[in-house]
Amino acid sequence: MTETTDETRPAVREEILAYYEQGKEDARLKEGGAPAGRLEFWRTQEVLRRLLPAAPARVLDVGGGSGVHAEWLAEDGYEVVLVDPVPLHVEQAARIPGVTARPGDARELPASDAAYDAVLMLGPLYHLPERSDRVRALAEAHRAARPGGLVVAATINRFAQLHDLLREERYFIPRHRERTDAVLADGGRHPYHEDGFFTLAHFARPDEVPAEFADAGLTVEGQYGIEGVAWLMGGVEDWLDAPECREAVLEACRHIESEPSLLGASGHLLTAGRRLP
Repeated sequence: MTETTDETRPAVREEILAYYEQGKEDARLKEGGAPAGRLEFWRTQEVLRRLLPAAPARVLDVGGGSGVHAEWLAEDGYEVVLVDPVPLHVEQAARIPGVTARPGDARELPASDAAYDAVLMLGPLYHLPERSDRVRALAEAHRAARPGGLVVAATINRFAQLHDLLREERYFIPRHRERTDAVLADGGRHPYHEDGFFTLAHFARPDEVPAEFADAGLTVEGQYGIEGVAWLMGGVEDWLDAPECREAVLEACRHIESEPSLLGASGHLLTAGRRLP
């Protein structure tokens, strides 16, 4: 790995750190609430369980937060190392049995070459507005994965903000509409961090991600819309509370998860690829 100097060492923006230091992400994914956090969690879990090699395998969870996915991965028998730039997250994840938590940045991973059977990036690409930084992070995932190893990255879809604000009737507020339209134009820096809705982020078109994988030396084997269109339905939280309805919602999402014409309708997208053998 190339030696990094203080001048080239990546730094996470302060507003991103401040947002996640609030410690709200676990509740969003596990307890429910807009925008359909439990659906995002369950669907991410089921897609990963299909893609991952059998346990025990070594999994690097990059930007893994407080360990919301690392926890079930460890319970499934995987050897999990979590890396995150937020001190609170590292502290929380370190308490999970079977999980090793380390501070670090996706663009400069504290990981040996070819050390992992799978590298997960379920958040870092959201918060890297510059394409060069996203490719750098994916190249680090490539480096850390063994030859033939799996790399899975999550992105927020370019149209997610528009869909979400229409669903919540906030698009009719002029300042929200102006900012949302700007995101639609270039997917650029999220303008809502001063309002507390989210933080600095990049919203990606589905077809952007395979090109970034390729530039990092990774193949692409598939793309998976996580929430489909279900997250936009007003009754989705009630459906998820009822076991029979929940399974129907998950099945509906599975039916359309890789339909090219609907990838952009999902709030989140998983792109899966490999380091060549």
